[in-house]
Amino acid sequence: MALYRSGLDPWADPLAALQRIQNEVNRAFGGTRPRAAPEFPPLNVWRGEDGVVVVAEVPGVALGDLEITVHQNTLTIRGRREPDVGGADVTFHRREREFGAFARTVTLPFHVDPDQVRAGAHAGILTIELPRPEAEKPKRIEIKTA
Repeated sequence: MALYRSGLDPWADPLAALQRIQNEVNRAFGGTRPRAAPEFPPLNVWRGEDGVVVVAEVPGVALGDLEITVHQNTLTIRGRREPDVGGADVTFHRREREFGAFARTVTLPFHVDPDQVRAGAHAGILTIELPRPEAEKPKRIEIKTA
């Protein structure tokens, strides 16, 4: 009978042996399972007293290929990334950059007036400013003395 010692304490991590076996199978068959593609574009969203700011990374996307829509409390960014090389005679050695249509939707903490939204882009960074409506801003109430 052969005794296989993994060098791992099975009580410290009960899944360590299974993970080791998975890694060996992946290595034997030439790679790992495909990862889920990250959402595009990556976003940062922050809220301040005056509104919400959304910053998106859109490198390689022409501004004419971007569409920004606001409806009530929903912001949607749609667009299309075109491949940087083309032709039927091209054979890729490695292909990690994705292309094609994309869309991201963000639910905002308040309704937005679309006429007040401002958007700009510089060096592949899209910045969208969504001001908070006056009716949604907190109001300071003065206390009157009698």
